[in-house]
Amino acid sequence: MCLPLLMQSQTLEECQQAAERNYPLIGQYDLIEKTTQLTMSNIQKGWLPQVSASAQATYQSDVPSWPDAMRPMLEQMGLEMKGLAKDQYRVGIDVQQTVYDGGVISSQKAIARQQGDVQKAQTEVSLYQVRQRVNEMYFSLLMLEDQIQLNKDLQELLSGNEKKLTSMVKHGTAAESDLNNVKAECLNAAQQLVTLESHQRTLKTMLSTFCGIEVDHVVKPAAIEPAGVSHRPELRLFDAQLRLADAQERALNAALTPRIGVFAQGFYGYPGYNMFEDMMRRDWSLNGMVGARLTWNLGALYTRKNDKAKIELQRQLTQNNREVFLFNNHLEQVQQNEEIAKYRQLHANDEELVRLRASVRKASESKLSHGIIDVNDLVRDLNQENAARVQMSIHEIEMLKQMYDN
Repeated sequence: MCLPLLMQSQTLEECQQAAERNYPLIGQYDLIEKTTQLTMSNIQKGWLPQVSASAQATYQSDVPSWPDAMRPMLEQMGLEMKGLAKDQYRVGIDVQQTVYDGGVISSQKAIARQQGDVQKAQTEVSLYQVRQRVNEMYFSLLMLEDQIQLNKDLQELLSGNEKKLTSMVKHGTAAESDLNNVKAECLNAAQQLVTLESHQRTLKTMLSTFCGIEVDHVVKPAAIEPAGVSHRPELRLFDAQLRLADAQERALNAALTPRIGVFAQGFYGYPGYNMFEDMMRRDWSLNGMVGARLTWNLGALYTRKNDKAKIELQRQLTQNNREVFLFNNHLEQVQQNEEIAKYRQLHANDEELVRLRASVRKASESKLSHGIIDVNDLVRDLNQENAARVQMSIHEIEMLKQMYDN
């Protein structure tokens, strides 16, 4: 996959939208829409004249003929009545046009449209999971960026103290071992930075590939109140399934409605509609008929009760699935709100803890300059301050992630 060369900061929303556009599943929207349109177009063609052509040849064991008692009388009149031939032929065309279908075609179109909506809603539910995967990578990358910055701040503090100790060693006020201790801590922090930056590069590559854009830097989102359940695509899926059940029920009602149509039939063959003339001359002829037809399929009553019961059971199943989803989502929201409240309280304490640790570290630096404490105490205080800052960053980002994971 080719990624743009443009390097810039990306917000969480931008990454989510890019990931949805880049995810192969997004192509199903267009495919579902095209399939639905084709299905509805085919159903609409039910209003077009239905034309059928046929050809047949038959041989009958018996055919209509004049009674033997009448043959002498007909011969005296100069009429030769051969009767119909036993071999008969017909090539014809039958045209039927629906005038009134009782709403069958419109109900079939409504079902096709609602089936398309259900498929789109199912795709939307699947795509919603993409947002969760983006959130995982985005907030992990955000946490790494904070830890990298805190590591650089720690290295800066250690470097400052290393310079002080170097000067103190030269003047004989500090031991070489103290300087080496600080240098070791600098190297340790540098190694941690290498690991953190490696994880950062991996996550950037993964997030960039997943979103289809180059993500060089992520922006910490603002704190928000968790959104309610009303925005979840699962609810739109349940609504679409219920509308489909309603459309299927209307189709059952339409199936019981009488239908009216007109028709035209024509054929070339033998015998034709004038049977008496065909008894005398066995010639092929053109024949035609037009008319109107009313049909009422009462057979739909046989299965109507069971069909309605099946639709009602499907509707109840959908309602039950909605209730299950809302129940589980409510439990998740309760847990989520508790987590957010916990992190808010921890974050409030973190700020005071960082302030205190920074104060202790500054005092240790001053004491070291005056030879009151040794380097081990200073290194301990530096690490404790850094740990407090890292913990504050983790609590803040975990709180934000809980706010946006809904």
